[in-house]
Amino acid sequence: MLLSGIFAPITTPFYPDGRVYFRKLEHNVDRYSRTPLAGMVVLGSTGEPVMLSSAEQREVLAEAITLAAPEKVMIAGCGAESVVETLRLIEHAAAHKYDAAMVRTPHFYKSQMTPLVMLNFYRTVADRSPLPVILYTVPAFTGYDLPVEVVAELAQHPNIMGIKDSSGNVEKAAQMVEATREVKRSANVTEVFAAVTGRMLAPKNDTAGVVQPGLIQLGAAPAASGNSATAVAAFAAAAAPPKLDFKMRTKEVGFQVLVGAAHTLKASLEAGAVGAILGFACGSPTACFEIFTATREGDDALAEEKQKIVGEAAKYVVNQRGVAGVKYAMDLNGYYGGSPRLPLLPLTAAQKDEVARLVATLRN
Repeated sequence: MLLSGIFAPITTPFYPDGRVYFRKLEHNVDRYSRTPLAGMVVLGSTGEPVMLSSAEQREVLAEAITLAAPEKVMIAGCGAESVVETLRLIEHAAAHKYDAAMVRTPHFYKSQMTPLVMLNFYRTVADRSPLPVILYTVPAFTGYDLPVEVVAELAQHPNIMGIKDSSGNVEKAAQMVEATREVKRSANVTEVFAAVTGRMLAPKNDTAGVVQPGLIQLGAAPAASGNSATAVAAFAAAAAPPKLDFKMRTKEVGFQVLVGAAHTLKASLEAGAVGAILGFACGSPTACFEIFTATREGDDALAEEKQKIVGEAAKYVVNQRGVAGVKYAMDLNGYYGGSPRLPLLPLTAAQKDEVARLVATLRN
């Protein structure tokens, strides 16, 4: 799977009483599907997964993908402290046709998270995962940063396709790119070198898109019609592989490094990162995409100009104000942000004014 581009780690909307607001979740996914984002991450850190029950996490994963455009890469955040629960989340995501699983580092027993423990954790998950795995290190939240040496070892696993590094450390991004340079992999892409997703390849009549874990779904038998030949033909058509409306080719991708800090986006891309999963993209996806495109096309002046604006805004909105800041920036740009779940608090009036000032020129 190609991971090049900008991804939004979408937020989880709530009613004022704290219940998950699924209609607004669908609204946001539908809008993101019309932007130049490469895809979305559901239940990344910005999605407040630690604030949700296990049942709510599964509901959010199930609902979020229903309105996603088939060309958008959909990544499920499946972080949990144990291998068992991580795999349960991944299996649920696979049943709902997600393209990959992003697995954060376990961290509660920090002192015991040695390189051997991390290697064992990720290798066991990747061995059994029905989806390709993306490593996820977010030291600002976990207090643990996955070492480059461990990343290089894990990159050799055929079911580990890349990493999201949210450390904001450009030098580390460059080191990971260099340490994994010898990993040779290819991915299916369209004729314009965009990602080919599993949902793009799904049969057109597969509207539900859900396979129950542990079951083989053969499809519903056609309604009885008196003409058995017609019925058999209809069933065969339903089971046939989809006819692609695009040409498919392969592209060498290797081990793919994505970053999670908008204020160092340009520098990280220049260091070899193939893309980014950015909380700031939840409210300003186009602005982040402009930096990515300008950098990739060698327009250094435009990339630098956009990076300066986005970097200043992201440092305040994301780094200082967190989920509440991201959600308010979304409210200003036509998405539904709303409030975070308690004990997180919404912004004060002064903080809202500062967010509004910083994103005033970044409207879509």
